[in-house]
Amino acid sequence: MRLLHTSDWHVGRTFHGRDLLEDQRSVLAAIAELVAEHRVDAVLIAGDLYDRAVPSADAIAVLTEAFSAIRAAGAQIVASAGNHDSGPRLGAFSDFLAAGGLHLRADPQRLVEPVLLPDAAAPEVACYPVPYLEPEVVRRRLGLPGPASHQAVMSVALQHIREDFGRRKREHPELHGVAMAHAFVVGASPAGSERSIAVGGVESVGAEVFDGLDYVALGHLHGAQQVSPQLRYSGSPLAYSFNEAGHRKSVTLVELAAGRSMRISELPLPVPRPLVELTGTLQELLAGYGEYTEHYLSARLTDPVRPLEPMRRLQQKFPYAVTLSWQPPEPTAHTVGVDVARAGITDVELVHTFIAECRGSTATATEAGLIDQALALARAGGGE
Repeated sequence: MRLLHTSDWHVGRTFHGRDLLEDQRSVLAAIAELVAEHRVDAVLIAGDLYDRAVPSADAIAVLTEAFSAIRAAGAQIVASAGNHDSGPRLGAFSDFLAAGGLHLRADPQRLVEPVLLPDAAAPEVACYPVPYLEPEVVRRRLGLPGPASHQAVMSVALQHIREDFGRRKREHPELHGVAMAHAFVVGASPAGSERSIAVGGVESVGAEVFDGLDYVALGHLHGAQQVSPQLRYSGSPLAYSFNEAGHRKSVTLVELAAGRSMRISELPLPVPRPLVELTGTLQELLAGYGEYTEHYLSARLTDPVRPLEPMRRLQQKFPYAVTLSWQPPEPTAHTVGVDVARAGITDVELVHTFIAECRGSTATATEAGLIDQALALARAGGGE
C-alpha cells in the first residue's frame, strides 16, 4: 500500500497581496503526476485545504481540478479539515463523495469511522482522519470538563481511535493503523507562516499521544520534518513566507508492507516561483542580481538616505518585488520624541526634525521653501 502524505495547501492564499492561484494550480498538478508515477493508492491531505473558511469560487475551482487530476491518476483521496477550513462546508456531501473515492472528514463525531483502504472488503489500512479539534468546541462531545486544552482533546480522540483500531486488528492481524491530525506536536518547528491555533491556552500536544499507530500524517506546520519515525509533517507544497525561502518543498511517500514494515521517502515538488531576500543599496540592487528578476523579492535597503519611490523603481526591474524595508548602516541621530513646550522648539524646527528622522537626511532648499509656505498658510488660516 502506497500513501502520499501532503497538507496545508491553503488554496486561495495570497502572498503580500499577490494572487497565488496559478502557482497553486501548477504545484497541485505536479502532485497528481507523482501519484501516477509512483502508483500511489491514496493521497492523505492533513488539513487546511483552503486558506479561509469561505473560499472564493476560483479557489474552489482550483481544488476541484486538483482532486479530479489525482483521482484520474488512480488514487483515492482522504482529506481532513484544518483550522483554516470550515468543517461543515468542507464536509458537506461527504458520504456521497466517498462513493467516488473522495473521503472528506470534518466532523469530530466520526473519529472512530476509519477510511478502509483499498476498501472495506479487503482492508490493508485503517486511516483515521482527525479534523482540527478546537478544544472549547469539541470538549463536551468528548466528555471533557472545561476548560479543555489541545493536549486533552487530542489525547481522548486518539484513545478512542486506538481502541477502535485494536478491535479491527484482532479481526485483520495484518491491518495497518494510520492517523491524520492537524496539530502542533511538541518537538516540531514552525516555519513562520502558520496561523496560531492557540486560543487562551497552549497549542501544542505531546508526541506520545499518537503511540500505537504505524504512521501519523501531520499537518499545520509548513516545513517538512520528522518528529519521530512514525510522526511526520509533509509541510506545505508552496512557500508562504520569506522564512521558507530555503525550504525544499516536497510530499511524503509512505510504503506499508507486511508486518510493521514501512519505507518513507520525500518526493520533491517543483517551485513555480522562488523566493529571494536581497540586501544592499537601491542602486546596487538595480545594477545587479539579474538572475532574480522572476523571483518573489524581499528587499532590505541599506542606503544612508531613504530613497524616493523605492518600490516603484525596484518593480521596474523586479516585477515580483513584494516587500521592502529600509535599514541604514548608521541610525540617525535625530529624535522626533521632543517635548516641544520644554525644548522651546519652533514648528519649523519640529517639521525639519521629523523629516530627518523619517528619511535620514535633512530637507533640501526647495523642500524647506515649501515647508515655510505651508506653515505660513496654516498660520494665516488660524492654525497652530
